[in-house]
Amino acid sequence: MNANYPLRPYLPADAMALRELFAQSIEELTQEDYDEDQRLAWISRAEDAAAFARRLAAATTLVIQVEGEYLGFASLKDNKVLDMLYVHPHHAGEGVGSALCEALEKIAAARGAQSITADSSETAVLFFEGRGYVPVRRSSVPVDDMWLTNTAMTKPLKPQGTPPAKPH
Repeated sequence: MNANYPLRPYLPADAMALRELFAQSIEELTQEDYDEDQRLAWISRAEDAAAFARRLAAATTLVIQVEGEYLGFASLKDNKVLDMLYVHPHHAGEGVGSALCEALEKIAAARGAQSITADSSETAVLFFEGRGYVPVRRSSVPVDDMWLTNTAMTKPLKPQGTPPAKPH
């Protein structure tokens, strides 16, 4: 597991490749939790390429790309919401999602956020719990004519410069 992935800001030239990664991630990694119709409805949220690119550009979006290959991306919206976190299926479990999440948590804390939230897919709940997020509520979200369940999760953040707690 490589925790030292090269992180960089999203560029408009990334939009098409990230749309493809978004679709592949949903299609291949969420099959145990969502049926085919639900996955297709979810993927359709990126159908409008310009709108998807605007969504990425409007947030603090980080990309991991190694030797030309896109491994994953994540977006921080309003400095406190982990809006998107997607990893290429071939790189799931390699620390890509953790590296992206860690970076956005640090950015949010440095900008003064007290906590960070994420609307997690069923597939990602254990990932977020492993990073210290706590489930707040489950929801069903309408996407096209399908309902997708997710779990709102939150994690408190330490402001940058706060010394670590001393053990007793």
